Amino acid sequence: MPIATKSSKFDISKESDTAKIARKFSKRIKKGDTLLFFGEIGVGKTTFIRYFINNFQKTKRAKQTEVTSPTFTLLNEYDIKDLVIQHYDLYRLKNKKELKNIGFLDNFENEITLVEWAEKVAKKPKNRIELHFEYKAKLDKRILKIYDFR
Repeated sequence: MPIATKSSKFDISKESDTAKIARKFSKRIKKGDTLLFFGEIGVGKTTFIRYFINNFQKTKRAKQTEVTSPTFTLLNEYDIKDLVIQHYDLYRLKNKKELKNIGFLDNFENEITLVEWAEKVAKKPKNRIELHFEYKAKLDKRILKIYDFR
């Protein structure tokens, strides 16, 4: 199954499907990649990120940690051997100035950067992957669309 050649669409209605796609996707990501996550509350962004980070930890034989959304802290950082993953949650940000104050994307070339609520980022990095999470009409189905701008 190719992951995001230019764009890809996946059914993530089951958590096991989300886990499988996140694991496969993590194998194609490297330092310097920025992943922007779009979608409503509860649609699966943080669940995907948890499996994504835990897969890096497992692959590098590091202790698997709890991965939560940094809704109140704005940033969680994961040191995984020779790799740093920065996980931002911009839900509570009120303006662009706050982005600058937290050092957003200051050092994104040396780490993997994950950004929930990327709708709040006006100037998006050129070298990015966008993950759009959507509910289907009855809210019992979820779809993930991945767009690769690298």
